[in-house]
Amino acid sequence: MAADTANPSSPRISLITVCWNVEQTIADTLRSIDAQTYRNFEHIIIDGGSSDSTLAIIASAPADNRCVVSERDGGIYEAMNKGIGLASGDIIGFLNADDTFESNDSLGTVAAALDDEAYDGCYGDLVYVSNRHIDRKVRYWKSRAFKPGFFARGWCPPHPTFYVRRNIYERFGRFDLRYRLAADVELMMRFLEVARIRTIYIPQVLVRMRLGGATNKNVQNISRQNKEVLRALADHGLKVSTSMFWAFKIVNRLGQFLRRNRSQD
Repeated sequence: MAADTANPSSPRISLITVCWNVEQTIADTLRSIDAQTYRNFEHIIIDGGSSDSTLAIIASAPADNRCVVSERDGGIYEAMNKGIGLASGDIIGFLNADDTFESNDSLGTVAAALDDEAYDGCYGDLVYVSNRHIDRKVRYWKSRAFKPGFFARGWCPPHPTFYVRRNIYERFGRFDLRYRLAADVELMMRFLEVARIRTIYIPQVLVRMRLGGATNKNVQNISRQNKEVLRALADHGLKVSTSMFWAFKIVNRLGQFLRRNRSQD
């Protein structure tokens, strides 16, 4: 159930979108954000100095709760850290510039989950969709409630569905820029496995993600990302069997394709 948008005590969300030369997809993302029924949020766009029509498209969709910063940066995770630094909300989350919310109530569902002060964060499910046809589901990333040791088995929540309180970033840090492709996984690992923040799993799809992101665009990047994840596990002193890690990753990935046409389990 979505949070009561008329309740002045409902949590304020800082939604961050990082972008660079995304003229083909940014309009869909903005429409998805502006259609949210939950209105107690700010939208921070961190643009890396786009040279195409991205900024013009953003300018054509003004909103009172939208802030745009455009300047060159060191990449997606540095830009995300910049967005965290600008955030004023109680809760921080990200929606990529080629993704959309699954429904108009997605932010309200997040706000309702974190209206309970017992939880530091939440996450849900995600569907991968065709790059050209966002109504065509390709993979279903169904998550689950976290248990210690999950990251060593190749598990992590879908980052575009991951929302945590701002004070968690203040206590445990932002994205570690030493990880070029897996900084999001390392951050969630640090929060869940190491800091043991209290999270609630929302068993429904919150976000639609187009195929072809930086870490999934080719086999080489997928391999590099997972090697970074293994390095992060070692850096945090978490025991892992490399062979079991890869085995679980393969089984999980196959399950996502088999589940692509199912909305719930």
